[in-house]
Amino acid sequence: MGEFEVHRVRFFGLVPAGVRCLACQPRGTRLALARTDGAVEVYSFAANYFQEKVIPGHDSRSVEALCWAAGDRLFGAGLNGEVTEYDLARLCAARSVDGCGGPIWSMAANSNGTQLAIGCEDGSVKLFQVVPGGIEFERNLDRRKGRILCLSWHPSDTHIAAGSIDILRVIDVSSGQTVQRIMVNYHVQKVKRECVVWSIAFLSSGTIVTSDSFGRVQFWDRERGTLVESHTVSTSAVLSLAVSEEEDSIIVGTSTGATYQFQLLPVKAGSLEKRWVRTKPFQYHTHDVRAVAHSSTALISGGLDAQLVIRPLMEKMQKKGYDAALRKFTFPHRRLVSCARKARLLLFQFSQHLELWRLGSTDETGKDGEVLPLCRMPEHLVQLKSKGPEHIYCSCVSPCGSWVAYSTASRFHLYRVQYEGNSVSIKKVPKMPKLLLPAYQLQFSSDSSSLFVASARGAVHVLQLLEPGGCKHQHTLRPPSGSPEAVYLLASSADGHWVAAVSGDWAIHIYNLKCFKHHCLVPTYSCAVTALAIHPVTNNLVIAYSDQQLFEFSIPEKQYTAWSRTVQSCGLHRVWLERDSPITHITFNPKNPSHILLHDIYMFCVLDKSLPLPDNSALLMNQGTLKQLPETARKRQLHAFKICKKFQPLLFADLLDENCLVMVERPIMDIKTQLPLPIQQKKFGT
Repeated sequence: MGEFEVHRVRFFGLVPAGVRCLACQPRGTRLALARTDGAVEVYSFAANYFQEKVIPGHDSRSVEALCWAAGDRLFGAGLNGEVTEYDLARLCAARSVDGCGGPIWSMAANSNGTQLAIGCEDGSVKLFQVVPGGIEFERNLDRRKGRILCLSWHPSDTHIAAGSIDILRVIDVSSGQTVQRIMVNYHVQKVKRECVVWSIAFLSSGTIVTSDSFGRVQFWDRERGTLVESHTVSTSAVLSLAVSEEEDSIIVGTSTGATYQFQLLPVKAGSLEKRWVRTKPFQYHTHDVRAVAHSSTALISGGLDAQLVIRPLMEKMQKKGYDAALRKFTFPHRRLVSCARKARLLLFQFSQHLELWRLGSTDETGKDGEVLPLCRMPEHLVQLKSKGPEHIYCSCVSPCGSWVAYSTASRFHLYRVQYEGNSVSIKKVPKMPKLLLPAYQLQFSSDSSSLFVASARGAVHVLQLLEPGGCKHQHTLRPPSGSPEAVYLLASSADGHWVAAVSGDWAIHIYNLKCFKHHCLVPTYSCAVTALAIHPVTNNLVIAYSDQQLFEFSIPEKQYTAWSRTVQSCGLHRVWLERDSPITHITFNPKNPSHILLHDIYMFCVLDKSLPLPDNSALLMNQGTLKQLPETARKRQLHAFKICKKFQPLLFADLLDENCLVMVERPIMDIKTQLPLPIQQKKFGT
């Protein structure tokens, strides 16, 4: 693997926003997620739950509810009182309509996705028609006192169940009138506090399922308005609830961080009579589970601890394997850190500001694993605050450290950074070229003379950087056949000849920067691209996909390399393919052209192309474990994959020079110390 001096960085103070709501695409392959800062993310089931789209948040746009309608159209609603449709091709809020009822607490689409119902602060339930190009207000349903906290359509689309404080109502959609009114605490004696109905589901049998602030999951008869079953699952609130499409399984989330599954099971073997039974408790979260979803094969939960947890239903799995693995996602599947190698600087991206740091240094040398004392401490040089309510889409620092760029939804900023001794000055570049905003990815050329700006419809803008501090638009690169999707990944060659761009349709286009023409299209693959980079010596493009496959494509020859064909014919190791975290960064060591350096959240790997690929009988060992083996055993484990799991969670890793690495970690416990205290629970023996 080789020896490296490692800068172990732990001063990136990222605290991911908590998960507020989830929405599974009906009969689809996508999961939409909204966070407490207003950001919306889309995960693809088909691409191993890869986070394929991210729409950054906005200070004035909270998202309290998400739903899919008309197939693949995504809508959100929140406390600003607006219903917003998201453009998943351009990754922005496309259009908004005022709900005219104050803050919106809940939203649901009917079974065929043609109507949206919203629950408002003023107690009204409003219907909107989903039409091409937006939504149109249709009519108000029966209005009563009390905010509408949750909504659910009956599968026949004839009735809507609405939950509020102390009460739930059943509304006839055709007449707009309330046909059933149920007091959720009528059967409880001497109740002095309010009972908040946090979540509701309307089953095709006519049964209404509610979860409330008393920690109960209750089943109600719609016709009679009576309680059928009641299950107390927590001493605190049950905040969220979701039902499977077959209506035989329910998942609920609580404010203690626990989730529970209910299943509709026969009373006894062979009996036709069935009852709801609490079957499985899970404790994967430390804080409120504000959102749950139920896909056809998994239970999904999101908490204020920022974790998205996907637990497969084992009874739905044909065999135990990769698809049956528990997945936990805390960090985004994109880079929030960029590195100025020559200047040894790091740029950290937060939601509304950037931080520029200079790495520390040491004059000492030591043995493997030894911590070296610093002669110069890491230094926080600059903090750039983004003005306005918009959150930052992307950012980058040039390799020389003299340029910093970032983009929000409506603004693109470029700064010139100058260093004089121990002082740092920063100046905004005026009169920026008018670009199609937002920028989705930024990449400086290796000589810091150009900036590549990823834009909508597959376009890449090339900006020439001018001394002492200016820029001009040089060219716009576009795919020959066009593309409706935005570019989300860029890679440029060290010699300045090539740039590769990946759009949301997973197509990889390569452009020649000498003549500014389209060079070729990499053969289409069935999974999302998670990372790519161009080798500085060979100009081979190395591509990592969400199914953990690796490809190497020769740009000059417009074909896959011999090594890549060998990988595909022999196959990668089973353990490598079963990893649940995508590769997020690839780089190279120019002194060792056969080495590819790549990492995900849990491991750093040096892939040595000069060594044979391991077969499934070999062990993919952590380097620390491998060193403890006898010499003969180590030789038997000699293969291409050199893996290090010492640095976790690993947000960023890059090579500063041939002997020096920088690793940016963000320990989970550091994040938890900055979260509000969870609900105190009595534990045995305390």
